Amino acid sequence: MTATLLRVHRAAAAVWAALILALTVWEVWLNQVTADDTRAAQTHCTQDYCDVFSSPYADWTGVVALVTGYAFLAVAAFAGGALIGRELESGTARLAWTQGITPTRWLAAKLALPALALTFGLGAVVAVFHWGWAVNRDLMWDDWYAQAFYLAGGPTAVAYALCALAVGTLTALLLRRTLPALGASVAVMWLLGLVLETYRADLWPRRTRTSANSVELPEHVWEVASGRNAGGYYAVFHPESHYWPLQLVECGIVLALAGAAVAVSFTVLRRRAA
Repeated sequence: MTATLLRVHRAAAAVWAALILALTVWEVWLNQVTADDTRAAQTHCTQDYCDVFSSPYADWTGVVALVTGYAFLAVAAFAGGALIGRELESGTARLAWTQGITPTRWLAAKLALPALALTFGLGAVVAVFHWGWAVNRDLMWDDWYAQAFYLAGGPTAVAYALCALAVGTLTALLLRRTLPALGASVAVMWLLGLVLETYRADLWPRRTRTSANSVELPEHVWEVASGRNAGGYYAVFHPESHYWPLQLVECGIVLALAGAAVAVSFTVLRRRAA
């Protein structure tokens, strides 16, 4: 099964390996070379506001964050389309089941190898991105709670990718058509990401600060709400120390959904193959 999967999906494996390598090398170059050039340019800045936040370093790091943070949408499309949906639609899967490969073993292999590739590949990119973010944070225009940077800098990127693999598999098994499964997988994962982004601030207890005058918050806090009431001014926020608790809680939710999707997928497959 391993050799067969690698042969059938060798093009996708090559593209994934090239993407991981490109993102890793690109991020290392940005943080080892471009960041130094940007910082050197700051020394010659005579304006009150330098253009450091529209520098090549900031712009290209933002691109890396977008690609890394939203890679799960491409994973959902691949899982729903080429990985599972196409083989069910063409009958290749049922043919494999008549050649001594049980449906359960077929699906387990289909999930295990991509899951390993996603975990190690995307995990490496996330680690490099987080390292660069920590070293050159003063050159960036977005803070830790910005969606793309939040996803790309922590384990949520890997969790979403694994969930996309599971959701794509389930939709393909339910629909058994390549294009409908592809579209449904991307739509479901996009909706999941939108919902969790909307309610992310509620995943961990927030802090509230009040004052008779306007509230001054420290740098790099995520201000959720602020205003004035009968008691004076207030601000509701997440300090930077809440980054990892928020990451871990969201990872737990996403991985739980992934596990549920995998369990349902095996149940559906057994009924389809019966």
